[in-house]
Formats: sequence, structure tokens, C-alpha cells
Amino acid sequence: MAARRIASASLGAKLILILTGVGVAAAIGVTLLLAAVITPSFDTLERRAVEAHADRTRAALADYAAKVESAVRDYGDWTDSYDYMAERSRAFEEESFSPLAMSNLGVQGMAYVAPDRHVVIARWQGSGRQDARLRARLVERIAATDLARVLAGRRSAGWFAEIDGRIVAVAAAVIRRSDGTGEPRGHVLMARVLTSGAMSDLLQVRAAIDLRPPDRLTTPTRATLGLAVPIAGADGRAIGAARFEVPRDVSLLGRRMLMLAVAGSTVLLLLVLMVLRRVIDRLVLKPLHRVERHMQHVRASGSLALLEGERRADEIGSLGASFNAMLAQLRALREQIEAQSFQLGRSESAVAVMHNVRNALNPVSTILSQGVAQAPPVDRATLDRALGELARDEVTGARRQKLSAFVAAAVEAELRAREAQVRELQVGREAMAHVLEIIGQQQAHAHERPQLEPCDVSEVVARNAAIARYSHGLDIAVSFPGAVHTVLANRVLLSQVVGNLLGNAAEAIAATGRTSGSIAVTVVEVGDTTEVRIRDDGEGFEPERGEIFFQRGFSTRAHKSGGLGLHWCANSMTAMQGALRLESEGWGKGATAVLTLKSAGAALAQAA
Repeated sequence: MAARRIASASLGAKLILILTGVGVAAAIGVTLLLAAVITPSFDTLERRAVEAHADRTRAALADYAAKVESAVRDYGDWTDSYDYMAERSRAFEEESFSPLAMSNLGVQGMAYVAPDRHVVIARWQGSGRQDARLRARLVERIAATDLARVLAGRRSAGWFAEIDGRIVAVAAAVIRRSDGTGEPRGHVLMARVLTSGAMSDLLQVRAAIDLRPPDRLTTPTRATLGLAVPIAGADGRAIGAARFEVPRDVSLLGRRMLMLAVAGSTVLLLLVLMVLRRVIDRLVLKPLHRVERHMQHVRASGSLALLEGERRADEIGSLGASFNAMLAQLRALREQIEAQSFQLGRSESAVAVMHNVRNALNPVSTILSQGVAQAPPVDRATLDRALGELARDEVTGARRQKLSAFVAAAVEAELRAREAQVRELQVGREAMAHVLEIIGQQQAHAHERPQLEPCDVSEVVARNAAIARYSHGLDIAVSFPGAVHTVLANRVLLSQVVGNLLGNAAEAIAATGRTSGSIAVTVVEVGDTTEVRIRDDGEGFEPERGEIFFQRGFSTRAHKSGGLGLHWCANSMTAMQGALRLESEGWGKGATAVLTLKSAGAALAQAA
């Protein structure tokens, strides 16, 4: 349905629809192109920003562990620590393991471990049960860690570990003298708790320490990007994560740029489409509308005036020039046709008159031929002998009676023959009157439209039916209605049409090879019209051939030429505001001519 409406739309609507489709397709294409260029670029920038945040977080964690490692290295390369591992000193413990000393170092836990991994001393900065629990957890973590493997021949090392639900930066150093001499006497360890606050201070963003190892680095939302940087333990596996959120400034900037680019390109396309629409309307549609209006004026008025307007050198100008050239040719052809139509009309009129006159004279010729060829009903010599014998006195009574009966019968036969001849001559006189009426009508109204008047179609049919009996020397039974049916027509033209159709029906009967046939005429009033149906039992025709019989020059008879009869009848019926059509069920099934005329009563009532 939509496709049909588009196909029937005007050229302007189609161009607007095409431009709109092109604009939408271009906007979509530009959007996809910009998205393909801008979005990946800003995604790359965002990935780089994420990597930078992750690297900064790892550097902060490494720096946090390095500070603990620096502090523990000072205690490892210290002669007092070296001597303490040889012989424990309470004074050293009170001075070096005091809360003040640990606070100055920035650590929460310390421990000395003998070469056999025995914990010599361990402390956790705190009080009460919490201090004891954390110290015990620190000892357990030290016992579970292979310090020699962690240090791997280095003087010190740092790592992160989980102690009692906390992430702790742990560092260990080999205990030597201050000058680095002497056989190592174990290890010193320090532990510093990594809190969310400390992580926030390091990163300058609000961060949190999570003991759950992350399954992915980033968790994006529309406005922020959640980062979870893993915190590695001594074995390299993640024991927790530093989580924080950063605004997605880069991606937001990319989306804004994409939206601005799309909006800008869309606005630009709309402006281009608007300009194109106005240009097309001014340069194409308006000139075409002007040509169309002039064509409608030519069709309505019949005037072949040339199209006036500006001269253009483009295709529209060429169209206007071709249109004017066509109008000039049509005007020349019209003048030529008008000059020829008078001669053609006069010729066709004369041919049609001669055709109708010939049809009307056919019965006259038949009647005269029959009259000439008709033998006398009684032999004249025989009648004379009978009369002479009756004059003699010696004739007997019986013989006289027989002769009298013969003479009476002869006189009766002669009277009947004379009456039949008179009737035939009356039909011939009517046919001649019909011929004279046709000629007179043609002379009186040669260049006028036929004058319509009420007339009895039944009387017209009866008159022509009497003449049709003498057509082609056939024995034709013609039936027609006796009731009066008044129609609005030209009586002379209607009589000629009916006569032509009855003549054609007689020819169709003769074409079957029979010497007799029937023609039935019925008149039916249907609403404001009257239908006259003339049916014959002649040869008939194929139903689809009914229209071609009215073409000028077409004839169904090979021995005839012209083909003006039905063509003239159809034109005459049209001139009388009626119609003519032919119907048949097929070869050998006869045919019906249907005349449709306005009923006189309805026409007069409408005029009133």
C-alpha cells in the first residue's frame, strides 16, 4: 500500500522523499564513521589512563613497601642488632623495640629471627589482647615464610602479606655488622599495616583496601571507572586489592565530541537538504508546474498558444522549446486537418447517404423484379375460349355451369393478384418515400446535429419490418411489438439505423444458406431509457468480436466493400444521445443488436 502511494505521488513529493532518505542515510553514515573514528581513539586514551592509574597504584604500593624495607635494612646493618643476636640484652629491647622507636620507624610490628627460623623476639605496637593476637599472627606468618627464598641472596626484601584480616607491608633484612662484616646471625622483620586511609593519601583519591583478589582490573559505569589493582604477596599471587574510582573524563569527552560531531553533521546535512529543496523547487518543479498549467490550459481551451517564459539553456529550457515546437506542429496539423476534414466529411456523408439509399432501394428492386417475373393467375386464351363457349346457345346446362364457375374463379384470382400487387406497390412507394426522406434530410441538415423529438419506436420498427420482408428474396418472418413506445430521437435517423440493422439481420440469415429465417424485435423500458433488441437466427459471431464491427471500413461480407453501415449506425446513435451494441453467444447461434435510447417521457420531465 505504501509502495502504491509513493508511486502515485507527485514529482516534488518523490524528490523530497528521496532527499530525506539520502539525508537520513548520510546522517547514519556520518554517525557510524565518526563513531568508528572517535570512539576507538578515546577508548584507547581511556585504556592508557587506566594503565597509568594502575601503574601509579603499583608504584605507590612499591613505595609503601620500600619505606618499610629501608627501615628494616637500617636495623639489619647494625652492630647492636648483630650483638643482640649473639647475646640478648634487655636494654637493647627496651630501647630499640619500644613503642616510641616503632612509631618513629612508622611500623606496627617487629621481630628478630634466628638462622634456624626461630623467632627470638616479636612485638606488635598496641595493647592488651589485640597486641598479643597480632603478635601471634606475625609469628605464624614468619614461620610460614621461607625468608631465604624470599631474599634470594639479597640483603633485604619487601612484600605484602595478610595478617589477621589486614594487608601488611612486610620487609626483612639480613643481620650483619654496620660495616657489613661478620657471618649473618639471622633476620630482622618489620611490618606496617596498609590502611584505606594510607592508600587514599598515596593516591590522592578515595581508596579502599579489599582482601578479595580482583577478577578484573576495571569495572566501568556511565560516569566513573572502578579500578581494582591487585596487591601481590610473597609468592606473587594476589592477596587483596586496592580499589578506587576515577571519573571517566576521557570517555565522557569522547561521547560529547561524538554527539557534537553528529549534531553538527546532521545540521549541516539538513541545511544542505533545505537548500537543495529550494533550488529544486525553483529550478525544476516551478518550471514543470508552469508547463503543466499551460498544457491544462491547452486541453481546456483548445488554444495552441506557445508557452511564454524565460529562455534557459538547461534541460528545462530544452523541454520548453520542444513543447513549443510540438504546439507549433500541432497547430499546423490542425489547420491541415481542418482543411482536409471538410472534404473527408463531405465524402463520408455522401457515402453514408448512398449506403442508406441503396439499402432503402433494395426492397423496391425486389418488388419490381417480383412484379415483372410474376405470371398471370389465369391463362388469357383459356378464359377467352370459356367465354366464347358460354355465348353459344347449344351449350348444355351442366357444361354452362362448369364454365361459369371457371370464369368466376379466374376473375377472383385476377382480383387477388391485383390486390397483392397493389400492396407490394404500396411497400415500394413507402421505400421510395424513405429514400426521398433520407435525401431530403441530408440536404436540409448536412452540417447540423440531428434534431431530437418524441417518436414511436414501435411504428419505426413496423414500417422497416414491412420493407425487410423483401430483402434478399428470403422468406423472413418479422415479429415486433404493437404497443406504443415513445423515445427521444430523430425519426429519419432512427428509421435508417433500424433499417440497416434489419438488413444486416437478413444478410446474416442468408449467410447460413437457408431460404427462410426469423427476426424478433422487442422493446423494453428500463428506468429512464428504452432498449430495442433486434434478434435474428442467422450465423452469429464470437462474443469477443462484438466491438470491432463498429470500426470504420470493417465488413463481415467478403463480397462487399466499404464497411460503413454499423460504423454509421453507431455514430448516429451517439449523435441521438443513445448507444448501440452487438451481442452473440457464438457462431451459428444468431445475434442481437441492442439500441439504447432515452425515453421521451423521462427526457421531457427532466427538461421541465
